[in-house]
Amino acid sequence: MSAADTAQAPAGPDTATAPQARVAAKRTMADGVVSLTLRRLGGGRLPDWTPGAHIDLVLPNGTTRQYSLCGDRWDPYSFRIGVLREPDGHGGSDFVHDELHEGDVVGIGGPRNNFPLVPADRYLFIAGGIGITPLLPMVAQAELLQVPWDLLYGGRSYSSMAFLDELRDYGDKVHVTPHDTHGPLDLDAWLPAHPGGTKVYCCGPGPLLDTVAHRCAGWPTGWLRTERFVARSTADGARDRGFRVELRRSGRTITVPADRSVLQVLGEAGVQVLSSCRQGLCGTCETAVLGGEPDHRDSLLDDDERAAGDCMFVCVSRSLSEHLILDL
Repeated sequence: MSAADTAQAPAGPDTATAPQARVAAKRTMADGVVSLTLRRLGGGRLPDWTPGAHIDLVLPNGTTRQYSLCGDRWDPYSFRIGVLREPDGHGGSDFVHDELHEGDVVGIGGPRNNFPLVPADRYLFIAGGIGITPLLPMVAQAELLQVPWDLLYGGRSYSSMAFLDELRDYGDKVHVTPHDTHGPLDLDAWLPAHPGGTKVYCCGPGPLLDTVAHRCAGWPTGWLRTERFVARSTADGARDRGFRVELRRSGRTITVPADRSVLQVLGEAGVQVLSSCRQGLCGTCETAVLGGEPDHRDSLLDDDERAAGDCMFVCVSRSLSEHLILDL
């Protein structure tokens, strides 16, 4: 999950009891981007995490946002996130930029990782703007493992591109392309017809991800991995009628009307499922499917995972069949 201010939902059950942390440092990293260093309130270790992971940040004003971890994964005592001010957001990033200060206390949920770094002979990392945040720990991990890699990093302007100072240490492996002076990323030069041994990780604005996905459309599954910080729009023709959901473990059956989500109806029925972003982005509400045909509307599963039909994210996904069976 990238570091954009995208979620509007209230805190889910997991974040309501989130451990607390103190803002140990707040730094300006670029135009419109600040970083926060978080330490556990009262001291002690924070949960372990791996490159690509994100956390829920529960702000003092009661809102919850998801941000990628972009610090040193080998430091067990601090988390670092980068926060882009989103003029069209819902106020979370404005709160972080304008009202959250060093010493303030926040809640933390997670970490969770829907964008894990998997083994490869070589990596190509592609970042657009604040999409650099989940890729920072990845390039550090690739460097540690001595796996060849390159990073293409595009942004509106040089001054808007965060963490450039840290990337400078990697030399010519990092290819910085400010749009105002260099134009768009030269994807034709970097994305071959076949991946060979290179796995591509891409995070950034939706148009960048769509362009990269289009160019890699013929690649085998798993060689291109993307992470969105804005949910995909609902597919045309998706079913918006009501359907029944059987909860196999409890033996109950509920009806989900066209204007309610599965998560909402489950909550009204007293069935608690952990959730956070409620946009199909964070992966918190993943639920096993035992029967029926899910109508996947998340931004997480790849084509093979959707075809398998053995899990769904109940905050946004629905059912293409009249009857769906969940492992609840």
